[in-house]
Amino acid sequence: MCQDCGPPSRRSFARFLAAGTGLTVLTACTHEAPKAGTPSSAVPPASTSPSASPTTARATVAARPAPSPTKAAAGKPSRFSLTDPTSPWLIVNKHRPLAPADFAPADLVRPAVATTASGEAALLNSTTAAAAEAMFAAAAADGVALVLASGYRSFAAQTATYNSHVAARGQADADTASARPGYSEHQTGWAFDIADGGGACGFQPCFADQPAAVWVKANGHRFGFVVRYPWMFHPITGYYYEPWHLRYVGVEAASDMAQKGVHTLEEYFGAGAAPGYA
Repeated sequence: MCQDCGPPSRRSFARFLAAGTGLTVLTACTHEAPKAGTPSSAVPPASTSPSASPTTARATVAARPAPSPTKAAAGKPSRFSLTDPTSPWLIVNKHRPLAPADFAPADLVRPAVATTASGEAALLNSTTAAAAEAMFAAAAADGVALVLASGYRSFAAQTATYNSHVAARGQADADTASARPGYSEHQTGWAFDIADGGGACGFQPCFADQPAAVWVKANGHRFGFVVRYPWMFHPITGYYYEPWHLRYVGVEAASDMAQKGVHTLEEYFGAGAAPGYA
């Protein structure tokens, strides 16, 4: 997500006018258009294809079984903590910082998927990594190439990133594009950004129309993922639309959200809106 982008020299800020709404939206920072990395080979499992047109590029990845859904109590799921950083239902936003602020996952691994990331940015926690491998393989079976563009980011790295935004644009503007240290989903290992195998519209609003974004929006819940910052829900999430930013919450919660038409974790778990820092 943009809140975890690199230094200013590697991106630019832009504004676009949302069609038919008259709303000027601050877009996410723009990286160089990513290209698919070289994945390992395996036969991907069959999956249900959405109506989107696939890219010609295919990512064949080594897949592990997706984590099994949990069995929640009757009614709204209430099995996992919303504050523990090791919980898949953790809610971290501008009102809910990580505790401890410098939390680091103990089980970071590099998933066997196509990636343009390197170093710590190519890592995810082990649960998210396994689910990502299964999802990337299913997308490949449908002719859609997903690419891991940015994964884990440590507290130290996020501090440097946020400070570079502040130095370049001031704190008020920085807070619209970069998470403060200790407030980033990327620090948890539960979230990552994707790119399209064709490299089009990386970290730009037009990415929403690329095959990768269309596919994960329609199918991500089957593997436990949600698009964390959906269109026009920034008054609740605190961030503008980021169709590339995926968050693992587990198959049960993600599927329940999709079935009920609930778009944000704040609404689903009753955590309250977080448009700005408290």
